[in-house]
Amino acid sequence: MRRHSTPWNSGSGWRRWLAERTSTQLAASLAIMAALALTGSLLITGQAARLDQRQQAALAALADFAAIAVKLPPDAGGEQMTESDAAYWSAFLSAFQDGPSRESITLEETCRTGRGGAGVRFIRAPVGKPAGLAALETVRVERLSRLGSGVYLVRLAPGQLCPARAIEAVIVKRPVGALQVIVGRVVDPAGVAWRWAVLSVALTGALILVSGLAAATFARRRLTSAITEVSVALDRAAVGDFSRRAPDVAVAPELTALSTQVNRTLDRLEELLSWLRDSADQLAHDFRTPLARASLRLDRLMEADDPAERAQLGEEAKQDLADITRAMNEAMALRDGEAWLFENVRLDVLAAACVELYQPIADMRGIRIVAGGEPVSVLGVRSLLQRAVANLVDNAVKFSPEGGTVTLRAFAADDEVAISIADQGPGMSGPVPARVEGTDSHGMGLAFVRAILRRHGGRMTIDDAAPGAIVTAHFPR
Repeated sequence: MRRHSTPWNSGSGWRRWLAERTSTQLAASLAIMAALALTGSLLITGQAARLDQRQQAALAALADFAAIAVKLPPDAGGEQMTESDAAYWSAFLSAFQDGPSRESITLEETCRTGRGGAGVRFIRAPVGKPAGLAALETVRVERLSRLGSGVYLVRLAPGQLCPARAIEAVIVKRPVGALQVIVGRVVDPAGVAWRWAVLSVALTGALILVSGLAAATFARRRLTSAITEVSVALDRAAVGDFSRRAPDVAVAPELTALSTQVNRTLDRLEELLSWLRDSADQLAHDFRTPLARASLRLDRLMEADDPAERAQLGEEAKQDLADITRAMNEAMALRDGEAWLFENVRLDVLAAACVELYQPIADMRGIRIVAGGEPVSVLGVRSLLQRAVANLVDNAVKFSPEGGTVTLRAFAADDEVAISIADQGPGMSGPVPARVEGTDSHGMGLAFVRAILRRHGGRMTIDDAAPGAIVTAHFPR
């Protein structure tokens, strides 16, 4: 027969059971188990208190028996006892039992309140009638050998001692001479210490149970609210809205790690989507300009009759197509993930490479490109940083006047490193210059540069050089 694994006989089942429980259910389960544990401790405490009450009753009964035995002569109730002697000893026992100083609790008070401590007695002589509580001689007894020799526990049903109450007593049953003497004390069913123990444990159990359930309910509501906030943030992010973030630690400390990770992921997604949008805009611009130029030159090529002009237009159209191919290759590199490898990149080396790349183009207009500064490094993607710096240098060359100078400088300042590109053009606040064929304004391409800088945790500033502009890319150390 196939045996089914349960949480109680299988380690994996127990772990599965825990995994399937919510925090609220676990908290409630702990509260219930704590209450059950207190109930168990209450029962154990009750047994210990009951044993203590019986022991106290046994000690009192033994003391009573000793007091009676001292009063009786060793040969009491011997063979020469007469009925008058038996009546004497019975009267003596009754007088001893009913004495005003024997017990603080009387049998009448015990029957009325149920409190213990009252004494019970019985004596039988060889002749005459017995004296005391006759039920003590016939009732079923339970030996309490650990409390002493001849010590027994008896339970008197209603009517045997009290008309409407069952009584438990500890008796000492021993012969004294020819007399059979039984002396006992009623056991207190609930001593003061026991009542306080029951009350304190019951209140503690109730407090633990109520507080546990209340804490579980509160935790469930708080977790539900926090998870709802996380879900809302993710739902909005799914449709492109990144304005909402997961709640912080003040809402649900249990979800701090999850909220932090979700917010970090949303920040990263927002950054990447923004970067992709800016990259798409820049690539569209990169494609649009050479495509327009190539289309215009091909139209002119079809209309031109001069072989030299046709050759020049063909070369220019070929260069436009090469620019398109280069942009396509860069887009493919971004798609394939080649641009995501971070490494230490020397900004002064990037500046020197851009000088080497753009100096031949600048020479056509008599523009001088100068690189300087100090050797500083930044952790980043080499191809993206090179493209960003090249974009800025290209802009500076396009808007520098003929015979002007473009200056690149890498430097460190405070807690950041930077590279600046300064030109001698009209500057950001000057009049808009005449558009040179094949050039763009200072604003074109800067969005793509900003996206690259944001990808590296950097920022861009544009200052007036009077004349010209200084565009600086700042990176954290």
